Amino acid sequence: MLDPNAPAPDTADELFRTMYQDLRRLASSRLRRSENITMLDTTALVHESYLRFQHQSDLGGMSQGQFLAYAARVMRFVVIDFVRQRHAERRGGDHLHVTLNTEVAESVSVKDDDVIRIHDAIEELAQVDDRLARIVEMRCFAGLDEMAIAQALGITDRTVRRDWQKARLLLKAVLQ
Repeated sequence: MLDPNAPAPDTADELFRTMYQDLRRLASSRLRRSENITMLDTTALVHESYLRFQHQSDLGGMSQGQFLAYAARVMRFVVIDFVRQRHAERRGGDHLHVTLNTEVAESVSVKDDDVIRIHDAIEELAQVDDRLARIVEMRCFAGLDEMAIAQALGITDRTVRRDWQKARLLLKAVLQ
């Protein structure tokens, strides 16, 4: 369970081991929100995220809240990469694809497109205000509450509430 006062482990591996159950909960929550658009399961998402954590040398010393915020972002990118890969495979990858039957093209799931639209909207929000994008990630993808987000970002919970309202309005405008 997330303990905001827990001392930060020295290495990324120690942090991952300490936070493994929290990461599984986060992955499970993330996959539930994806409404079965991926073939990933909780363990696969956590382990794929771990592989991406290995490429980051500056994870040691993070607080648990900061690590979960970072993990939420990594998991979002894992899901987005998986959806994009599946889109490329569905469309034949590098091969020339000709659709003769328009019913087949119209039957393609729009859920994949929705995930990519949301990802692109968050990226666009990050161009306007990076903190707003981090708050959306932590709240929607990590399921962190206002206090945990405030601690991870070093701001007050009141600022988190205000930024969350602003982020929702901006995302709504971008998605319409």
